[in-house]
Amino acid sequence: MSNDIRIKKGLDIKLKGEAEKTLEQAIISNYCTVRPEDFHGTIPKLIAKEGTQIKAGETLFYDKANEAIKFASPVSGKVMEVVRGPKRRIDAIKIEADKTQDYYDFGVFDVNTAKPEALKAHLLASGCWPFIKQRPYDVIAKPDKTPKAIFVSAYASAPLAADLDFALQGKTKELQTAILALGKLTEGQVHVSVGKQSKSPFEGLSGMTLHKVSGPHPSGNVGTQINKIDPVNKGEIVWTVNPQDLVIIGELLLTGKFNAERIVALAGSSVESPRYFKTRIGSEVSTMIYDKGIAKDAHVRVISGNVLTGKQVPPDGALDYYSNVISVIPEGDDYEFFGWNKPIFDKVSTSRALTFSWLNPGKKYDLNTNTNGEHRAFVVTGNYEEVFPLDIYPMQILKACMYKDLDEMEALGMYEVAPEDFALTEFICVSKQPHQRIIREGLDLMLKEIG
Repeated sequence: MSNDIRIKKGLDIKLKGEAEKTLEQAIISNYCTVRPEDFHGTIPKLIAKEGTQIKAGETLFYDKANEAIKFASPVSGKVMEVVRGPKRRIDAIKIEADKTQDYYDFGVFDVNTAKPEALKAHLLASGCWPFIKQRPYDVIAKPDKTPKAIFVSAYASAPLAADLDFALQGKTKELQTAILALGKLTEGQVHVSVGKQSKSPFEGLSGMTLHKVSGPHPSGNVGTQINKIDPVNKGEIVWTVNPQDLVIIGELLLTGKFNAERIVALAGSSVESPRYFKTRIGSEVSTMIYDKGIAKDAHVRVISGNVLTGKQVPPDGALDYYSNVISVIPEGDDYEFFGWNKPIFDKVSTSRALTFSWLNPGKKYDLNTNTNGEHRAFVVTGNYEEVFPLDIYPMQILKACMYKDLDEMEALGMYEVAPEDFALTEFICVSKQPHQRIIREGLDLMLKEIG
């Protein structure tokens, strides 16, 4: 039995270049790069020095603030370089991957008979704990806390997002093991949300509550689902896990191996043949984008993640730790003469002033990275509320973050939001304000002052 969640507010941004449901093995990456910046708020303490030979699953570094949280190497090989920034900050760890992977054996773990503390210790020791994130603050979960519920969103509604039903095919056993394991770590329920019309591998699994979601983006965001199922109040904690990370956790418990495999969608209007690749966390992006992907001299932006919340990476960069899509779209560095004062037919807009995307809701667009405007003070238009389905006042909470009023941030519902929840309001913002950055800075302030 499932529960239906229908989202009415939002905006579907239909872009050209959706990945076809064909899966290929990516070219084996010679190097794997792990960046501590992917783990927000973590201060890394390095264990694997330059020149160290490590196995897949062995610890690269741990968090100085909580030494129990360890970060594992996605591959076996030799640590070639530790890239450092200002004040010897660790920016990246580059590993030369072995041609044949060698896995550290953590041992098979019996979930059915395990106690919660033993299970938690096993996930911490194996490097799987960073896959579990918490709200409030959208950071890696604190092991000494118990969440009131755990949420998994197996429905991706973002533009050009990977189809999770396709990516998770054949992984039912791993998913079931991981769900049962997570159920031992919470006092409440494990909530899994799938698309209303999808044929998800989660259907039929036990130990969870299934929800069927429909409606425009951000209906697939886990924050939207938390808000509709069991909102986070002051003093409460919920955990979230991505579906493909569940597979890694499940495989670890079943086999004892930390297999950091990813099914990644290569998508975007600048991609010659959008499709899916089987690769590993931290692999070189070039192993996918240049094989029937894009021309090496193409003027494009490569994004690790979706176009709304992902981060730009150079063509010789690496897939980040949590992403399952590489988006490639045209770089928008041209100026459109009198672009503000003529009818617009080739862009998405929520306004009907000289824009006509509302006349053809099914049309797919070839958008570039132009912001189509300049940064200015907030303009009160009421548009944010049209695409923001959470029971929160978006403009008020943004302003409270900007003038750092902790009491007002608490009262307005800051505990249940994450930067990705404001990606759509940032997209339609006529003031071109960086909403996601504002929310991230507000969350960091609350974490520092309130904890």
